[in-house]
Amino acid sequence: MNLLQTKSVAQLQAEATGDQRLNKTLSATNLVSLGIGAIIGAGIFVLSGQAAAQYAGPAIVISFVISGLGCLFSGLCYAEFASMIPIAGSAYTYSYATLGEFLAWIIGWDLILEYLFTASTVAVGWSGHFVAFLREFGLVIPEYFSHAPFDVASGQLVITGAALNVPAMAITVILTILLYIGIKESASFNSLMVVTKLSVLIAVISFGVWHLVHHPELAINNWTPFIPPKQSPGHFGWSGIMRGAGVIFFAYIGFDAISTSAQEAKNPQRDMPRGILGSLIICTVTFVAVSLVLTGIMKYTELNNAAPVVNALQAAGAPVALRLVVEIAAIAGLSSVILVMLMGQPRIFFSMANDGLLPAIFAKVHPRFKTPYITTTLTGILAAAIAGFFPLSLLGELVSIGTLFAFAIVCVSIILLRYKQPSLPRPFKTPLVPIVPILGAATCLWQMASLPGDTWLRLAIWMAIGFVIYFGYSRHHSKLNSKK
Repeated sequence: MNLLQTKSVAQLQAEATGDQRLNKTLSATNLVSLGIGAIIGAGIFVLSGQAAAQYAGPAIVISFVISGLGCLFSGLCYAEFASMIPIAGSAYTYSYATLGEFLAWIIGWDLILEYLFTASTVAVGWSGHFVAFLREFGLVIPEYFSHAPFDVASGQLVITGAALNVPAMAITVILTILLYIGIKESASFNSLMVVTKLSVLIAVISFGVWHLVHHPELAINNWTPFIPPKQSPGHFGWSGIMRGAGVIFFAYIGFDAISTSAQEAKNPQRDMPRGILGSLIICTVTFVAVSLVLTGIMKYTELNNAAPVVNALQAAGAPVALRLVVEIAAIAGLSSVILVMLMGQPRIFFSMANDGLLPAIFAKVHPRFKTPYITTTLTGILAAAIAGFFPLSLLGELVSIGTLFAFAIVCVSIILLRYKQPSLPRPFKTPLVPIVPILGAATCLWQMASLPGDTWLRLAIWMAIGFVIYFGYSRHHSKLNSKK
């Protein structure tokens, strides 16, 4: 079998218009909201402080800009593909049209790291905020039931003595049920969460600016030196900025999840680019503003905790009401991220099953709710289990490297498709090809190179498992191969 056999874009477009099993209910506003819902979450509420303390110092702002530029380059490439091929498979489908079935399988398998593991990672962050919020009212969930039984210490997996992270598992199950019921209901819930967290982040930025204007000496002290001297590879200095960019790239994960809902968009050719690029720009501006305020009102060395935004506000003397509202926003924000990630993964499975690379049961759609209910249920169960057993630090880096790899492949695919089929109709065209795709791929690969060696090892193990499944099952059941 030719492992590099491709699907024609015409065939993919025909599948997108011919398959009416999924409801087309999403507008451009829904898509922008889904993107913001997926992007603004653990990255800004949790990882921003940890990355500043461990890697970049106040220069975490530069890390956000670098990651944002990489995402912008990749986002322009995603926008072209999403307008051409409005199908649920995202980068998996785009790779199938340009790089061939085997590499498409690798990307599909890799995307599980992004969507499934992101949902689990953010659920762990959600649990930390939820437990802290309850504690404000004297309600305490014992650590035995609110922490994972495993953690990472000095690069080694250790036993914590806890049983399960029950809150993380509970929120995952609740949102899975919502997604089972319908995409329209899920989008409405997400929009409510987005309005909540954006409003509160604007309030946080406003308070931070007011506080720093009245205490300029505080900002000077906390921002000096803006780039702390290098202490070890990846720990401050420019290498720390790059490692920080690689780690907080996790904050940007989500804009590509919009492309998994292409088959449920009312006008995907027009609205997919708007959703992808609009949400990315809004979130990048928000990230830069929040990280500047955060490192200005609290020394970066003190931000390495599970709730850096709340702790920084407390140190600045913010009203108790604002801190509680921030906690509510964090919980709402993290909820919407989990929701969108749990929405994306079943649709990747759905597309792979339609191609025969996964069992046909994965492509089943509920007769009443018009959702891929089998894969939604499976994704929810797996995500809940992962969230219950594993810590945030282990999951976050694994997600980042998987996503960076997928983004780099999409950028390369744009160049290949422009070369192979230059006359194809493109409702949205990536500007300055091949410069923009090359910059996108290079930025992603540079950030991948800055991640710890253990993360690369876990990626290699994950890919090895994927190879076994592909050569043991998928290549024998491929619908494209059966037509040869």
